[in-house]
Amino acid sequence: MRGHPVTAMHPDQYDHPAGLYLHIPFCVAKCGYCAFTSYPCGHAPPPAYLDALRQQAEQLARHPMVCERRFSTLFVGGGTPTVYGGAELGGLIRECLTLFSFEPGAEVTVEANPNSVDLQKLTALREAGVNRLSLGVQAFSDRLLRGIDRSHSLAEALAAVAAARSAGFVNLNLDLIYGLPDQSLADWQESVAIALAQGPEHLALYGLSVEEGTPFHVRAERGELHLPDEETVQAMEEFAYGQLASAGLPRYEISNFARPGLRSRHNENYWHNGNYLGLGAAAVSCLDHLRFRQVSEPERFVKLVGEATPPFIEMEALPPAAAFRETVIMALRMLDGIAVAELAARFGVTPQAYYGETFVRLQGQGLLTVADGFLRLTAKALPVANQVLAELV
Repeated sequence: MRGHPVTAMHPDQYDHPAGLYLHIPFCVAKCGYCAFTSYPCGHAPPPAYLDALRQQAEQLARHPMVCERRFSTLFVGGGTPTVYGGAELGGLIRECLTLFSFEPGAEVTVEANPNSVDLQKLTALREAGVNRLSLGVQAFSDRLLRGIDRSHSLAEALAAVAAARSAGFVNLNLDLIYGLPDQSLADWQESVAIALAQGPEHLALYGLSVEEGTPFHVRAERGELHLPDEETVQAMEEFAYGQLASAGLPRYEISNFARPGLRSRHNENYWHNGNYLGLGAAAVSCLDHLRFRQVSEPERFVKLVGEATPPFIEMEALPPAAAFRETVIMALRMLDGIAVAELAARFGVTPQAYYGETFVRLQGQGLLTVADGFLRLTAKALPVANQVLAELV
């Protein structure tokens, strides 16, 4: 039940730098569990796509909503951005860092698959200004990697980590997935141990989600996908959380763990519902609570940009109440939560006043807490975070 309404937003009181995202929607092959907008291209990604990204960057850097804006992060994601060569991808990154007004010490991240990088390519990216690498390892087991259609091997994952260190990366994230088909608790314990032995500065741990429209969903419908039971998945989570905390990688978000000072600044901006600009097919932007999405098909994106036609397919101005709820829900993914005073400054209302009886009930159930001026999920709420957050939508 809602209480006090949100009638206005005050963006000037939340004037933080924005994030810039570049979407590269190509992969060597598409994994059976993947529901992201990505397209298999083998080892031949289209050069025209990078040219179109460069053109769009030049066009939007001059736009009135962008030209005066400061940026503090650049994230190149996919797909697999590193299907492109180091010189080509590095050139695009250099251009973006020049076109947009980036703050000193900006975080510049590139996602990569282990078998799409080598020392030469990673060195080129470092020289272009990339200072954070995110490797999609997913599992340190050849058997499990084959079971989820990954194109790399355990040896290639270890080689990619070694190459990243040799290239000078001192901020390395590894992605891992648990709850995989035929994965035992012992399998997961081994993957976590091998991951920690690489000394990563950041780990992102995701429970497998079987999404409609994916080959995994078809297999699940046929009864061909043998997933760990709920009790085993819970044991996997509890093991990982304990091991990572002991290794100096405390949990700071539902799925993310980092050494002190090395959280993903780009993702933190999302979780704070800050401003971000997305370039590329299927990319989404949100500037001053105006959200717009671009066409998903790479060929159509290239054509429209080449014609100097805005490739936007959907635009939405978030009403104050929707923006408030979204900000609360996103921020509660972080263990720090969000300052009640910040919400009041941005929206003119506190969560206690807005949610009314719902807030009182969740607090009484030990799922929400306000301490030291911050609204947070409790430890009791974290295992059922999605259900709790659904109450606040």
